[in-house]
Amino acid sequence: QVQLVESGGGLVQAGGSLRLSCTTSGLFFSRYIMGWFRQAPGKEREFIAAISWSGDSTYDGDSVKGRFTMSRDNAKNTVYLQMNSLKPEDTAVYYCAARSLLRNVERPDEYDYWGQGTQVTVSS
Repeated sequence: QVQLVESGGGLVQAGGSLRLSCTTSGLFFSRYIMGWFRQAPGKEREFIAAISWSGDSTYDGDSVKGRFTMSRDNAKNTVYLQMNSLKPEDTAVYYCAARSLLRNVERPDEYDYWGQGTQVTVSS
């Protein structure tokens, strides 16, 4: 059974930082592209970042470029999202997801597995 479990969310003041983690089980982790998405109330799921199988390449969404960094540790079956300079508009539930193909990484409908999400709230 495939499981993706996010952690690290919480309440932070604007300008602060958080580091999210997503630990997986039940899949051959190093063969999966991993992505981070977020969804705020009343909004569509938004692409944040994706990372290649080895971690050599990352792909960032326009709204977080220069502030968020995605990384992975294949030995720990875990991906991370370092979030700096947080803004109130970053408030959302953050999800990690996994897929096998490196194409259209910004499209949530092309991911095979999803975590349950972790809430990030940024106060002004």
